[in-house]
Amino acid sequence: MNRGGAILRGMQGLCNLFASHCSDTSTLDELSALLADEDSWPKAHKLFQRIRHKALIAEREKNAVLAAQYFFEEVCAKTIYNLSGEFAPFDADSPYWVVPNALALARQLNIDDDEVLRLVAA
Repeated sequence: MNRGGAILRGMQGLCNLFASHCSDTSTLDELSALLADEDSWPKAHKLFQRIRHKALIAEREKNAVLAAQYFFEEVCAKTIYNLSGEFAPFDADSPYWVVPNALALARQLNIDDDEVLRLVAA
């Protein structure tokens, strides 16, 4: 899932890209910190739960930008947790949703698709 650390580098680059465009960076910043500290990866499960709570609120309020951000954050948190090797991982397809959710968020933030693809294809 993380051949040569590519998924970690991609998620870190995406988090950095989005941070300057998002109004709420609290959980995005936490994701960045987790990505840099392998010993903390098991904490991604609780982080996912907090992000999910925010996503449900954004959906209920019909805030498409925040919902897209939190959906991106959710799959990143799931992927990090799965990489931890802890018990009861999230769905195995979680990392496959990072790029589609990143593209959806980029479009909400008026960021060109090429910027996202450059980060994940490097």
